[in-house]
Amino acid sequence: MNKSIHFLLTAALAASALAASAQVSVNINVPGLIQVAPPAPRYEPMPGPRSGQVWVPGHWQWGGRDYVWRGGYWQTARPDYAYAPGRWVQAAGGWRWHEGDWRRAERHEERRHDNYDDHRDDRHGGYHCPPGQHKKGNC
Repeated sequence: MNKSIHFLLTAALAASALAASAQVSVNINVPGLIQVAPPAPRYEPMPGPRSGQVWVPGHWQWGGRDYVWRGGYWQTARPDYAYAPGRWVQAAGGWRWHEGDWRRAERHEERRHDNYDDHRDDRHGGYHCPPGQHKKGNC
C-alpha cells in the first residue's frame, strides 16, 4: 500500500513537471493583415491615353496563400477628381492593402493663386532660412 502511494505521488510529480514545461503558441489571424511582404511591383507599360478614361496601375493581390498579380485596367474618369492608386502599407507586424480612391483635384488657377499668396512676404526670393540660422545671422 505504501509503495502504491509512493508510485502515484511520483507519477503525479512527473506529469506536473511535463505540463509545466509545455509551451503554448498562439497565432492570431487579423483579417486584412498579411504576414508576408508583397513582392516588388512589376513594370507594366501604360497604354496610350484614352479620352474620358484613367489608367489604374496593376498591383499584387493576396490570394490566401501567395500573391497574384492583377494587371492594370482603364476606369471611367470622374470630373474634378484625380485617381490615387492603391498601395501596400506596413502595419502592426504585417501588410495591409489600401484600395485606390478618388480625391478632389485642385484647379490650376487656385494653385497658382495659392502659391503667390504663400510667397508674397518672402524677402529672399523663395529662399527659406534653415531653423536656427537666422538667429546666428546666416540668413
